Parts: sequence; structure tokens; C-alpha cells
Amino acid sequence: MSKITVETCEIEGLKVITPSVFGDERGYFMETYNQNDFKEAGIDMDFVQDNQSSSKKGVLRGLHFQINYPQDKLVRVVSGEVFDVAVDLREGSKTYGKWYGVRLSAENRKQFFIPKNFAHGFIVLSENAEFAYKCADFYHPNDEGGIAWNDPDIGVEWAMPEGMTAKDLIISEKDQKWPGIKALK
Repeated sequence: MSKITVETCEIEGLKVITPSVFGDERGYFMETYNQNDFKEAGIDMDFVQDNQSSSKKGVLRGLHFQINYPQDKLVRVVSGEVFDVAVDLREGSKTYGKWYGVRLSAENRKQFFIPKNFAHGFIVLSENAEFAYKCADFYHPNDEGGIAWNDPDIGVEWAMPEGMTAKDLIISEKDQKWPGIKALK
């Protein structure tokens, strides 16, 4: 019996996963990944690398992708809350350039499966957030790609941290220089 609930999104391939949580007066237990359950849900792959980052409120990371070595990703938040975004970059896809966003938090325990050939990014909504993700290919530092987080041709409606505006966001110099999606064609 599967211990996860899987919601599909309007963009084919994206999935929001909610694990079953077993709690009592001591705390809780949940499986964050079970290959059999995920395979049954149509997510059948070998993850080869786990990553974790910590960011403070207002940090926006993205929108990133790997060019020649695209990665399937399974992302989740260990502490805090983020608004997580995926943008379809699959050539020939009927939803090319469309985005989907979901709130991930330690409280809701949701996970987001993002297939390869999507750009990915997130913004931290809580005071701090620890973000963990599994990848189905290794990171290749010379293979990074990105698109502008605020590209009007994509139109991501980023959730903003309380008391902040886009001017207050903390964005790396590299992430401020990515071109728009039209530059990918």
C-alpha cells in the first residue's frame, strides 16, 4: 500500500507529493522517499545525488537548469517555507514557457517532482529555510543554464515574503544576469 498521495499539475510531468505522516505524543515519522511507492506513482528513476541548502528570508534562487545533463529533481523543505517554481523548457511541449508554483514547508511536508528539462527556482518565505533535493543526474558545474526569474514572457507570480517587495529580494549576481526565455530559442 502506497504511503504517498500524488497530485498532478496542469503541466504534464510535474507532481506534488504528500507523504503519509504517522504521529503520536513522541513526534512523527514519515518516509521521504520509497522507490517502490514512487515507481507505483509513475516516478521511476534512480536518484544519484542529494543536495541541501539553507537560505534566509527573501532569498530567491533560480531559475536554473542543466543544459546537456538535465536533472529530474525531487525537492522538499526540511525547515521553514518556500514558494517553489518550475518552468517547462521541453522543446515541442504544448506548455513550453508555462510555470507552476507550490508552497513547500516543513509543516505541510509536501514534495515537488520536477522532470528534466524544466527550469527551477524558489523564494524563501520564512525567516530561514532548509531546502533538500534529490537529483537523477550529477551536477556538472560547466553545464549551468538559467532564465530570468522575472522574465515577463513567463510571468511567474512569485509569492512574496511578508513585509517584502521584489526590490527587497536577495538574488545572486549570477541569477540577476540570466536572459529571458526568448534567448533559449
